[in-house]
Amino acid sequence: MASSVSSQHDQVLVEVKSFARVLTLNRPKQLNALSLHMISRLLELFLAYEEDPNVKLVILKGKGRAFCTGGDVAAVVHDLRTGGWRAGANHFMKGYTLNYLMATYSKPQVSLLNGIVMGGGNGASMHGRFRVATENSLFAMPETAVGLFPDVGASYFLSRLPGFFGEYVGLTGARLDGAEMLACGLATHFVPSAKLPMLEAALCAIDSGDPEIISSIIGRYSEQPSLKEQSVYNRLDVIDRCFSQKTVEEILSALEREVVDRRDRWISATIQTLKRASPTSLKISLRSIRVGRFQGVGPCLVREYRMVCHVLRGEFSNDFLEGYRAILLDKDKNPKWEPSKLELVTDTKVDRYFSKVNNEDGEDLKLPVRSKFKLPSYVVAKL
Repeated sequence: MASSVSSQHDQVLVEVKSFARVLTLNRPKQLNALSLHMISRLLELFLAYEEDPNVKLVILKGKGRAFCTGGDVAAVVHDLRTGGWRAGANHFMKGYTLNYLMATYSKPQVSLLNGIVMGGGNGASMHGRFRVATENSLFAMPETAVGLFPDVGASYFLSRLPGFFGEYVGLTGARLDGAEMLACGLATHFVPSAKLPMLEAALCAIDSGDPEIISSIIGRYSEQPSLKEQSVYNRLDVIDRCFSQKTVEEILSALEREVVDRRDRWISATIQTLKRASPTSLKISLRSIRVGRFQGVGPCLVREYRMVCHVLRGEFSNDFLEGYRAILLDKDKNPKWEPSKLELVTDTKVDRYFSKVNNEDGEDLKLPVRSKFKLPSYVVAKL
């Protein structure tokens, strides 16, 4: 038992560096997928550091080739099957609470995204003040391919990307490199990976939590990378024309019109990606991002928690379990979605995912109270 507790604590490594605390996600064999223990430990540490006047800066990074590939989906499915939907929802409740704490944190968080950052890994980084990409960074929100939707507050941060790039990224699960992350605003800085040790040492040497000072230090090591010629970010005109459409069906029709005019392989691949995704996931994801554009980060997370509870309850669709089977378990990559077609997912069905769970076990996400802390202006702007 003692060794088990010790190994769980080792999943988040803690270094005390003067006025900085360096936290390392330490499940490299699992690409730092967030276990429930890791989420609970991060919550505990972030809450303690906010109260500690000797902590002025939190640095978060991952061990190995990933920052974090998301939540531990296998553990969620196990708890869902053995303990019911509420047991599965507990993972999301804790995770979304951590996301909100990071989004409204009174001290700067610097996330070093030197590797894969997907799903829940974005929830643990995108809400923080500084997000440092490198040439090794790989961003994605691939949820529609597994019967889920971009969550962890993604309806907040994706909806604030330029134009309709957030809709594109959220619906297709498109992978972005470090240069693209910087260009669209998902990253605040780009630092070559070889310079990260020097950057970390410089950040740990300062006695300040002033965001301007921290930004200037990161800026010393930063570069302005060039976008690759074939970068999706060079296709914003097409993306905006197509993904600004009102419905998923209209987005697909717009893409199909473009492919007739251009004979563009990227457009054809985008169409096929959308057609392979869960129709239910696509519809609730588009609605979520569109609603999120007019909400603060707290309301976004509360709404997303309602949505994920409906997904886990499986009352309208079991696409999440089917996506897990096809993509992550059997890996046949041939999910049998139900409903199987976009036209079968009516607006009334979509509405249900946004409603409060009518169940004696159902309750809305309770966000931590932040009024006792002096929040910086960049945090207040998110509320």
